Amino acid sequence: MDTAIQRRDDGAATIAAHSEGTLGERLASHYAQRIGRRQLQPGARLPSVRDCARTHGVSPSTVVAAYDRLQAQGLIEARRQRGFFVRPSAAMAAAPRHHEPNLALPAPVDTAALIRAMFRTRASLPGPGLGTLPETWLDPALLQRALRRAIANTDDALRYGEPAGDPSLREALSRRLSNELGITADSAQIVTSVGATHALDIVARALLKPGDAVLVDDPGWAVEHARLISMGMHLLPVPRGPAGPDLEVMRQLIQTHHPRLYVTVSVLHNPTGATLSLAAAHQVLRLAEAHDLILVEDDTYAWLAPPHSPRLAALDGLRRTIYVTGFSKILAPNWRVGALAAPPALVDRIVDTKLLSSLTTPALLERAVAWCLDQGLLRRHAERVSTRLAAARSRVVRLAQEAGCRLAAEPHGLFGWVDAGVDTEPLAVRMASEGWLVAPGRLFHVPARSSTLMRVNFASAQDARFWRAFERARDALR
Repeated sequence: MDTAIQRRDDGAATIAAHSEGTLGERLASHYAQRIGRRQLQPGARLPSVRDCARTHGVSPSTVVAAYDRLQAQGLIEARRQRGFFVRPSAAMAAAPRHHEPNLALPAPVDTAALIRAMFRTRASLPGPGLGTLPETWLDPALLQRALRRAIANTDDALRYGEPAGDPSLREALSRRLSNELGITADSAQIVTSVGATHALDIVARALLKPGDAVLVDDPGWAVEHARLISMGMHLLPVPRGPAGPDLEVMRQLIQTHHPRLYVTVSVLHNPTGATLSLAAAHQVLRLAEAHDLILVEDDTYAWLAPPHSPRLAALDGLRRTIYVTGFSKILAPNWRVGALAAPPALVDRIVDTKLLSSLTTPALLERAVAWCLDQGLLRRHAERVSTRLAAARSRVVRLAQEAGCRLAAEPHGLFGWVDAGVDTEPLAVRMASEGWLVAPGRLFHVPARSSTLMRVNFASAQDARFWRAFERARDALR
Protein backbone atom coordinates (compact mmCIF):
# COMPACT_ATOMS: atom_id res chain seq x y z
CA MET A 1 0.00 0.00 0.00
CA ASP A 2 1.11 3.57 -0.60
CA THR A 3 2.75 4.61 2.71
CA ALA A 4 1.14 8.07 2.46
CA ILE A 5 -2.37 6.55 2.30
CA GLN A 6 -4.16 4.50 4.96
CA ARG A 7 -7.66 2.95 5.01
CA ARG A 8 -10.36 3.94 7.45
CA ASP A 9 -12.65 1.30 8.93
CA ASP A 10 -15.33 2.25 6.37
CA GLY A 11 -12.93 1.58 3.50
CA ALA A 12 -12.21 5.20 2.62
CA ALA A 13 -8.57 6.16 2.11
CA THR A 14 -6.98 8.76 4.40
CA ILE A 15 -3.57 10.39 4.25
CA ALA A 16 -1.21 9.05 6.93
CA ALA A 17 -0.36 11.72 9.48
CA HIS A 18 3.21 10.43 9.92
CA SER A 19 4.07 10.79 6.23
CA GLU A 20 6.32 13.62 5.09
CA GLY A 21 5.07 16.77 3.31
CA THR A 22 1.81 18.68 3.31
CA LEU A 23 -1.55 16.98 2.75
CA GLY A 24 -1.57 18.18 -0.84
CA GLU A 25 1.96 16.88 -1.48
CA ARG A 26 1.10 13.47 0.00
CA LEU A 27 -2.06 13.22 -2.06
CA ALA A 28 -0.20 14.23 -5.22
CA SER A 29 2.49 11.63 -4.45
CA HIS A 30 -0.19 8.95 -4.06
CA TYR A 31 -1.64 9.63 -7.51
CA ALA A 32 1.81 10.05 -9.10
CA GLN A 33 2.75 6.57 -7.85
CA ARG A 34 -0.49 5.08 -9.21
CA ILE A 35 0.20 6.70 -12.60
CA GLY A 36 3.79 5.49 -12.60
CA ARG A 37 2.68 1.92 -11.87
CA ARG A 38 0.00 2.20 -14.59
CA GLN A 39 -2.75 1.63 -12.06
CA LEU A 40 -4.16 4.78 -13.69
CA GLN A 41 -3.75 4.33 -17.43
CA PRO A 42 -3.06 7.20 -19.89
CA GLY A 43 -6.38 8.90 -20.62
CA ALA A 44 -7.96 7.75 -17.36
CA ARG A 45 -10.17 10.26 -15.59
CA LEU A 46 -9.33 11.24 -12.01
CA PRO A 47 -12.06 11.64 -9.39
CA SER A 48 -13.75 15.02 -9.25
CA VAL A 49 -12.46 17.43 -6.63
CA ARG A 50 -15.43 16.78 -4.33
CA ASP A 51 -15.31 12.99 -4.76
CA CYS A 52 -11.55 12.93 -4.14
CA ALA A 53 -11.91 15.10 -1.02
CA ARG A 54 -14.65 12.82 0.35
CA THR A 55 -12.68 9.63 -0.45
CA HIS A 56 -9.48 10.79 1.25
CA GLY A 57 -10.97 12.77 4.09
CA VAL A 58 -9.43 16.11 3.09
CA SER A 59 -10.74 19.52 2.06
CA PRO A 60 -11.47 20.40 -1.60
CA SER A 61 -8.68 22.99 -1.47
CA THR A 62 -6.19 20.21 -0.62
CA VAL A 63 -7.33 18.25 -3.69
CA VAL A 64 -7.00 21.36 -5.87
CA ALA A 65 -3.44 21.83 -4.57
CA ALA A 66 -2.61 18.17 -5.30
CA TYR A 67 -4.06 18.33 -8.82
CA ASP A 68 -2.19 21.59 -9.48
CA ARG A 69 1.02 19.83 -8.44
CA LEU A 70 0.31 16.89 -10.75
CA GLN A 71 -0.35 19.28 -13.65
CA ALA A 72 2.92 21.07 -12.98
CA GLN A 73 4.70 17.69 -13.13
CA GLY A 74 3.10 16.99 -16.50
CA LEU A 75 1.21 13.94 -15.21
CA ILE A 76 -2.38 15.11 -15.67
CA GLU A 77 -4.25 17.69 -17.72
CA ALA A 78 -7.46 19.62 -17.09
CA ARG A 79 -10.17 19.44 -19.76
CA ARG A 80 -12.71 22.23 -19.66
CA GLN A 81 -15.99 21.16 -18.04
CA ARG A 82 -14.88 17.50 -18.14
CA GLY A 83 -12.39 17.11 -15.30
CA PHE A 84 -8.82 15.91 -14.91
CA PHE A 85 -7.23 13.18 -17.04
CA VAL A 86 -3.90 11.28 -17.05
CA ARG A 87 -1.68 12.59 -19.84
CA PRO A 88 -0.63 10.05 -22.53
CA SER A 89 3.08 10.28 -21.67
CA ALA A 90 2.62 10.50 -17.92
CA ALA A 91 3.44 6.91 -16.91
CA MET A 92 7.09 7.10 -17.96
CA ALA A 93 7.57 10.52 -16.37
CA ALA A 94 6.05 9.30 -13.09
CA ALA A 95 7.92 6.00 -12.90
CA PRO A 96 9.56 5.95 -9.45
CA ARG A 97 13.04 5.06 -10.70
CA HIS A 98 14.79 6.57 -7.71
CA HIS A 99 12.96 4.05 -5.48
CA GLU A 100 13.77 1.00 -7.55
CA PRO A 101 16.41 -1.37 -6.12
CA ASN A 102 17.30 -2.53 -9.65
CA LEU A 103 19.61 0.12 -11.11
CA ALA A 104 19.31 -1.41 -14.60
CA LEU A 105 22.95 -0.70 -15.36
CA PRO A 106 23.42 -1.37 -19.09
CA ALA A 107 26.19 -3.39 -20.67
CA PRO A 108 28.77 -2.39 -21.61
CA VAL A 109 29.11 -0.30 -18.47
CA ASP A 110 30.36 3.16 -19.44
CA THR A 111 31.13 6.28 -17.46
CA ALA A 112 27.84 7.99 -18.24
CA ALA A 113 25.91 4.90 -17.09
CA LEU A 114 27.85 4.90 -13.82
CA ILE A 115 27.06 8.57 -13.23
CA ARG A 116 23.37 8.12 -14.08
CA ALA A 117 23.17 5.19 -11.68
CA MET A 118 24.96 7.23 -9.03
CA PHE A 119 22.12 9.78 -9.02
CA ARG A 120 19.54 6.98 -8.68
CA THR A 121 21.25 5.11 -5.84
CA ARG A 122 19.33 5.20 -2.58
CA ALA A 123 21.01 6.48 0.57
CA SER A 124 19.66 3.39 2.38
CA LEU A 125 21.64 1.10 0.09
CA PRO A 126 25.08 2.67 -0.46
CA GLY A 127 26.93 2.29 -3.72
CA PRO A 128 30.38 0.79 -3.11
CA GLY A 129 31.39 2.06 -6.56
CA LEU A 130 30.55 5.69 -5.81
CA GLY A 131 33.11 8.44 -5.31
CA THR A 132 31.49 10.28 -2.41
CA LEU A 133 31.27 9.94 1.36
CA PRO A 134 28.07 8.47 2.84
CA GLU A 135 25.53 11.07 3.91
CA THR A 136 25.85 9.96 7.54
CA TRP A 137 29.52 10.98 7.52
CA LEU A 138 28.77 14.60 6.63
CA ASP A 139 28.05 17.51 8.98
CA PRO A 140 24.72 19.22 8.15
CA ALA A 141 25.00 21.49 11.20
CA LEU A 142 28.30 22.86 9.89
CA LEU A 143 26.75 23.54 6.49
CA GLN A 144 23.77 25.32 8.07
CA ARG A 145 26.01 27.53 10.22
CA ALA A 146 28.16 28.40 7.22
CA LEU A 147 25.15 29.31 5.09
CA ARG A 148 23.68 31.51 7.82
CA ARG A 149 26.97 33.37 8.00
CA ALA A 150 27.10 33.78 4.24
CA ILE A 151 23.50 35.00 4.00
CA ALA A 152 24.12 37.66 6.65
CA ASN A 153 25.87 39.81 4.04
CA THR A 154 23.50 40.26 1.10
CA ASP A 155 24.64 43.66 -0.18
CA ASP A 156 25.75 42.29 -3.54
CA ALA A 157 23.44 39.28 -3.74
CA LEU A 158 21.40 40.84 -6.54
CA ARG A 159 24.27 41.20 -9.02
CA TYR A 160 26.96 39.04 -10.57
CA GLY A 161 29.96 38.19 -8.46
CA GLU A 162 33.54 38.78 -9.50
CA PRO A 163 34.57 36.79 -12.62
CA ALA A 164 37.51 35.11 -10.87
CA GLY A 165 35.38 34.18 -7.87
CA ASP A 166 34.51 35.49 -4.42
CA PRO A 167 37.52 37.35 -2.93
CA SER A 168 37.02 35.89 0.55
CA LEU A 169 37.32 32.32 -0.73
CA ARG A 170 40.30 33.10 -2.94
CA GLU A 171 42.10 34.74 -0.02
CA ALA A 172 41.25 31.86 2.32
CA LEU A 173 42.50 29.37 -0.28
CA SER A 174 45.70 31.34 -0.76
CA ARG A 175 46.38 31.02 2.98
CA ARG A 176 45.55 27.30 3.06
CA LEU A 177 47.71 26.47 0.05
CA SER A 178 50.66 28.35 1.49
CA ASN A 179 50.37 27.34 5.15
CA GLU A 180 49.26 23.72 4.82
CA LEU A 181 50.32 22.47 1.38
CA GLY A 182 53.43 24.54 0.65
CA ILE A 183 51.96 26.01 -2.54
CA THR A 184 52.68 29.72 -2.87
CA ALA A 185 49.74 31.25 -4.74
CA ASP A 186 48.55 34.82 -4.51
CA SER A 187 44.76 35.22 -4.46
CA ALA A 188 45.07 36.79 -7.94
CA GLN A 189 46.30 33.40 -9.20
CA ILE A 190 43.21 31.59 -7.90
CA VAL A 191 40.01 31.14 -9.92
CA THR A 192 36.93 29.51 -8.42
CA SER A 193 34.71 27.00 -10.21
CA VAL A 194 31.56 24.91 -9.83
CA GLY A 195 33.46 21.98 -8.37
CA ALA A 196 36.80 20.46 -9.35
CA THR A 197 35.34 18.87 -12.50
CA HIS A 198 34.37 22.33 -13.76
CA ALA A 199 37.87 23.60 -13.00
CA LEU A 200 39.40 20.79 -15.08
CA ASP A 201 36.96 21.58 -17.87
CA ILE A 202 37.89 25.28 -17.81
CA VAL A 203 41.59 24.40 -18.07
CA ALA A 204 41.04 22.05 -21.00
CA ARG A 205 38.90 24.55 -22.90
CA ALA A 206 41.36 27.37 -22.25
CA LEU A 207 44.51 25.52 -23.29
CA LEU A 208 43.49 22.81 -25.77
CA LYS A 209 41.84 22.47 -29.15
CA PRO A 210 40.26 19.33 -30.68
CA GLY A 211 42.90 16.84 -31.77
CA ASP A 212 45.50 17.89 -29.19
CA ALA A 213 47.34 15.11 -27.38
CA VAL A 214 46.91 14.85 -23.61
CA LEU A 215 48.78 12.55 -21.21
CA VAL A 216 46.52 10.85 -18.64
CA ASP A 217 47.01 8.31 -15.88
CA ASP A 218 46.15 4.68 -16.70
CA PRO A 219 44.26 3.62 -14.69
CA GLY A 220 42.81 7.05 -14.09
CA TRP A 221 39.67 8.99 -13.32
CA ALA A 222 36.94 7.73 -15.63
CA VAL A 223 35.00 11.01 -15.81
CA GLU A 224 38.08 13.01 -16.83
CA HIS A 225 38.93 10.48 -19.54
CA ALA A 226 35.37 10.55 -20.91
CA ARG A 227 35.19 14.34 -20.81
CA LEU A 228 38.46 14.83 -22.72
CA ILE A 229 37.45 12.24 -25.32
CA SER A 230 34.09 13.99 -25.80
CA MET A 231 36.03 17.23 -26.48
CA GLY A 232 37.96 15.52 -29.28
CA MET A 233 41.30 15.14 -27.50
CA HIS A 234 43.81 12.39 -28.27
CA LEU A 235 44.44 10.61 -24.97
CA LEU A 236 47.87 9.12 -24.28
CA PRO A 237 47.68 6.66 -21.36
CA VAL A 238 50.66 6.59 -19.00
CA PRO A 239 50.77 3.46 -16.80
CA ARG A 240 50.43 4.48 -13.17
CA GLY A 241 52.35 2.52 -10.52
CA PRO A 242 52.56 2.80 -6.73
CA ALA A 243 55.17 5.61 -6.84
CA GLY A 244 53.89 7.44 -9.90
CA PRO A 245 53.80 7.26 -13.70
CA ASP A 246 55.97 4.97 -15.81
CA LEU A 247 58.58 7.59 -16.68
CA GLU A 248 60.03 5.73 -19.66
CA VAL A 249 56.63 5.34 -21.31
CA MET A 250 55.89 8.96 -20.51
CA ARG A 251 59.16 10.10 -22.12
CA GLN A 252 58.47 8.10 -25.30
CA LEU A 253 54.92 9.44 -25.59
CA ILE A 254 56.13 13.01 -25.18
CA GLN A 255 58.81 12.63 -27.83
CA THR A 256 56.41 10.98 -30.31
CA HIS A 257 53.18 12.96 -29.82
CA HIS A 258 54.24 16.32 -28.26
CA PRO A 259 51.29 16.57 -25.84
CA ARG A 260 50.15 19.91 -24.43
CA LEU A 261 49.04 18.70 -20.98
CA TYR A 262 49.53 15.94 -18.47
CA VAL A 263 46.42 15.55 -16.26
CA THR A 264 47.23 13.57 -13.13
CA VAL A 265 46.12 12.86 -9.58
CA SER A 266 49.34 12.99 -7.61
CA VAL A 267 47.97 12.44 -4.08
CA LEU A 268 45.50 9.63 -3.24
CA HIS A 269 45.25 8.64 -6.87
CA ASN A 270 41.84 7.63 -8.19
CA PRO A 271 41.32 4.63 -8.36
CA THR A 272 44.43 3.10 -6.73
CA GLY A 273 44.92 5.38 -3.71
CA ALA A 274 48.65 5.73 -4.44
CA THR A 275 50.64 8.93 -3.86
CA LEU A 276 53.41 10.28 -6.07
CA SER A 277 56.88 9.86 -4.55
CA LEU A 278 59.24 12.83 -4.31
CA ALA A 279 61.70 11.14 -6.68
CA ALA A 280 59.00 10.53 -9.30
CA ALA A 281 57.66 14.07 -8.89
CA HIS A 282 61.15 15.45 -9.54
CA GLN A 283 61.47 13.41 -12.74
CA VAL A 284 58.00 14.44 -13.97
CA LEU A 285 58.90 18.10 -13.48
CA ARG A 286 62.16 17.64 -15.37
CA LEU A 287 60.29 16.11 -18.31
CA ALA A 288 57.75 18.93 -18.24
CA GLU A 289 60.50 21.54 -18.26
CA ALA A 290 62.40 19.88 -21.10
CA HIS A 291 59.34 19.47 -23.35
CA ASP A 292 57.26 22.56 -22.52
CA LEU A 293 54.53 20.44 -20.93
CA ILE A 294 51.85 21.90 -18.65
CA LEU A 295 50.95 19.75 -15.65
CA VAL A 296 47.36 19.75 -14.37
CA GLU A 297 47.36 18.42 -10.81
CA ASP A 298 43.94 17.22 -9.66
CA ASP A 299 43.87 17.27 -5.86
CA THR A 300 40.17 16.51 -5.40
CA TYR A 301 40.77 14.38 -2.30
CA ALA A 302 43.17 16.83 -0.64
CA TRP A 303 41.24 16.87 2.64
CA LEU A 304 41.64 13.10 3.08
CA ALA A 305 45.39 13.09 2.40
CA PRO A 306 48.08 12.65 5.07
CA PRO A 307 49.85 15.87 6.13
CA HIS A 308 52.84 16.94 4.05
CA SER A 309 51.96 14.77 1.04
CA PRO A 310 54.08 16.06 -1.89
CA ARG A 311 52.35 18.21 -4.50
CA LEU A 312 53.75 18.98 -7.92
CA ALA A 313 52.51 22.55 -7.58
CA ALA A 314 54.53 23.04 -4.41
CA LEU A 315 57.73 21.63 -5.92
CA ASP A 316 57.22 23.57 -9.15
CA GLY A 317 56.18 26.88 -7.61
CA LEU A 318 53.23 27.06 -10.01
CA ARG A 319 55.50 27.81 -12.94
CA ARG A 320 54.12 25.15 -15.28
CA THR A 321 51.65 23.45 -12.95
CA ILE A 322 47.93 24.20 -12.61
CA TYR A 323 46.59 23.03 -9.25
CA VAL A 324 42.91 21.97 -9.03
CA THR A 325 40.93 21.22 -5.88
CA GLY A 326 37.37 21.11 -4.60
CA PHE A 327 35.17 20.83 -1.52
CA SER A 328 32.31 18.59 -2.68
CA LYS A 329 34.04 15.40 -1.54
CA ILE A 330 34.50 16.60 2.04
CA LEU A 331 31.53 18.94 2.69
CA ALA A 332 28.68 17.55 0.58
CA PRO A 333 28.33 16.38 -3.05
CA ASN A 334 25.85 19.17 -3.80
CA TRP A 335 28.21 21.88 -2.56
CA ARG A 336 29.71 22.40 -5.99
CA VAL A 337 32.62 24.63 -5.02
CA GLY A 338 36.06 24.18 -6.54
CA ALA A 339 39.08 26.24 -7.50
CA LEU A 340 42.31 26.25 -9.44
CA ALA A 341 45.63 28.00 -8.92
CA ALA A 342 47.55 28.81 -12.09
CA PRO A 343 50.73 30.55 -13.29
CA PRO A 344 50.08 34.32 -13.59
CA ALA A 345 50.51 34.25 -17.38
CA LEU A 346 47.53 31.86 -17.76
CA VAL A 347 45.05 33.46 -15.35
CA ASP A 348 43.41 35.92 -17.76
CA ARG A 349 42.86 33.21 -20.37
CA ILE A 350 41.35 30.91 -17.74
CA VAL A 351 39.03 33.64 -16.38
CA ASP A 352 37.84 34.46 -19.92
CA THR A 353 37.03 30.79 -20.48
CA LYS A 354 35.17 30.62 -17.19
CA LEU A 355 33.10 33.65 -18.20
CA LEU A 356 32.06 31.91 -21.41
CA SER A 357 31.10 28.67 -19.66
CA SER A 358 29.36 29.92 -16.51
CA LEU A 359 29.61 33.75 -16.37
CA THR A 360 30.46 33.52 -12.69
CA THR A 361 30.14 31.16 -9.74
CA PRO A 362 27.72 31.23 -6.76
CA ALA A 363 29.20 33.69 -4.26
CA LEU A 364 26.91 32.47 -1.46
CA LEU A 365 28.39 28.97 -1.32
CA GLU A 366 31.89 30.31 -1.89
CA ARG A 367 31.57 32.61 1.12
CA ALA A 368 30.22 29.75 3.21
CA VAL A 369 33.24 27.62 2.32
CA ALA A 370 35.58 30.55 3.05
CA TRP A 371 34.05 30.87 6.52
CA CYS A 372 34.55 27.13 7.17
CA LEU A 373 38.19 27.51 6.16
CA ASP A 374 38.87 30.65 8.20
CA GLN A 375 37.26 29.25 11.35
CA GLY A 376 39.22 25.99 11.16
CA LEU A 377 35.93 24.06 11.13
CA LEU A 378 36.59 22.35 7.81
CA ARG A 379 39.97 21.12 9.00
CA ARG A 380 38.45 19.63 12.16
CA HIS A 381 35.64 18.00 10.16
CA ALA A 382 38.22 16.51 7.79
CA GLU A 383 40.20 15.12 10.73
CA ARG A 384 37.09 13.36 12.05
CA VAL A 385 36.31 11.93 8.61
CA SER A 386 39.90 10.72 8.15
CA THR A 387 39.83 8.91 11.50
CA ARG A 388 36.57 7.21 10.57
CA LEU A 389 37.88 6.38 7.10
CA ALA A 390 40.95 4.64 8.53
CA ALA A 391 38.70 2.28 10.50
CA ALA A 392 36.52 1.69 7.43
CA ARG A 393 39.57 0.79 5.33
CA SER A 394 40.61 -1.87 7.81
CA ARG A 395 37.13 -3.40 7.85
CA VAL A 396 36.74 -3.40 4.05
CA VAL A 397 40.20 -4.92 3.50
CA ARG A 398 39.24 -7.75 5.86
CA LEU A 399 35.84 -8.27 4.20
CA ALA A 400 37.41 -8.24 0.72
CA GLN A 401 40.03 -10.79 1.69
CA GLU A 402 37.42 -13.03 3.34
CA ALA A 403 35.48 -12.87 0.06
CA GLY A 404 38.54 -14.17 -1.79
CA CYS A 405 39.71 -10.83 -3.23
CA ARG A 406 43.18 -9.37 -3.44
CA LEU A 407 44.07 -5.70 -2.97
CA ALA A 408 45.93 -4.72 -6.15
CA ALA A 409 47.29 -1.58 -4.49
CA GLU A 410 48.21 -0.60 -0.95
CA PRO A 411 44.98 0.68 0.69
CA HIS A 412 45.05 4.45 1.20
CA GLY A 413 42.49 7.23 1.05
CA LEU A 414 38.90 6.68 -0.04
CA PHE A 415 39.33 4.00 -2.71
CA GLY A 416 40.41 0.39 -2.84
CA TRP A 417 41.66 -1.16 -6.11
CA VAL A 418 40.41 -4.71 -5.73
CA ASP A 419 41.12 -7.78 -7.86
CA ALA A 420 37.85 -9.73 -8.01
CA GLY A 421 39.26 -12.67 -9.98
CA VAL A 422 36.59 -12.36 -12.72
CA ASP A 423 35.76 -9.82 -15.42
CA THR A 424 34.19 -7.00 -13.43
CA GLU A 425 31.99 -5.64 -16.23
CA PRO A 426 29.49 -8.54 -16.23
CA LEU A 427 29.99 -8.64 -12.46
CA ALA A 428 28.84 -5.00 -12.23
CA VAL A 429 25.74 -5.76 -14.29
CA ARG A 430 24.82 -8.71 -12.02
CA MET A 431 25.47 -6.66 -8.89
CA ALA A 432 23.29 -3.83 -10.22
CA SER A 433 20.38 -6.27 -10.56
CA GLU A 434 20.59 -6.70 -6.77
CA GLY A 435 20.84 -2.96 -6.15
CA TRP A 436 24.61 -2.63 -5.60
CA LEU A 437 26.57 -0.16 -7.70
CA VAL A 438 30.09 -1.33 -8.59
CA ALA A 439 32.74 0.55 -10.60
CA PRO A 440 34.37 -2.04 -12.94
CA GLY A 441 37.99 -1.68 -13.94
CA ARG A 442 37.30 -1.10 -17.64
CA LEU A 443 36.02 2.39 -16.80
CA PHE A 444 39.46 3.52 -15.63
CA HIS A 445 41.55 2.39 -18.62
CA VAL A 446 42.31 4.11 -21.93
CA PRO A 447 41.17 2.56 -24.16
CA ALA A 448 38.53 0.69 -22.15
CA ARG A 449 39.36 -3.00 -21.76
CA SER A 450 38.22 -6.00 -19.77
CA SER A 451 39.62 -6.14 -16.26
CA THR A 452 39.36 -8.26 -13.14
CA LEU A 453 39.81 -5.11 -11.05
CA MET A 454 37.14 -2.89 -9.54
CA ARG A 455 37.16 0.29 -7.49
CA VAL A 456 35.41 0.19 -4.13
CA ASN A 457 34.70 3.07 -1.80
CA PHE A 458 36.03 2.15 1.64
CA ALA A 459 33.43 4.33 3.35
CA SER A 460 30.42 2.71 1.64
CA ALA A 461 31.66 -0.88 1.12
CA GLN A 462 31.56 -1.88 4.81
CA ASP A 463 28.24 -3.69 4.57
CA ALA A 464 28.76 -7.46 4.75
CA ARG A 465 25.62 -7.87 2.60
CA PHE A 466 27.49 -6.30 -0.29
CA TRP A 467 30.31 -8.80 -0.08
CA ARG A 468 27.87 -11.72 0.16
CA ALA A 469 26.12 -10.42 -2.98
CA PHE A 470 29.55 -10.04 -4.59
CA GLU A 471 30.44 -13.68 -3.85
CA ARG A 472 27.15 -14.90 -5.34
CA ALA A 473 27.63 -12.85 -8.51
CA ARG A 474 31.26 -13.88 -8.89
CA ASP A 475 30.52 -17.57 -8.35
CA ALA A 476 27.72 -17.42 -10.92
CA LEU A 477 30.11 -15.93 -13.47
CA ARG A 478 32.68 -18.62 -12.77
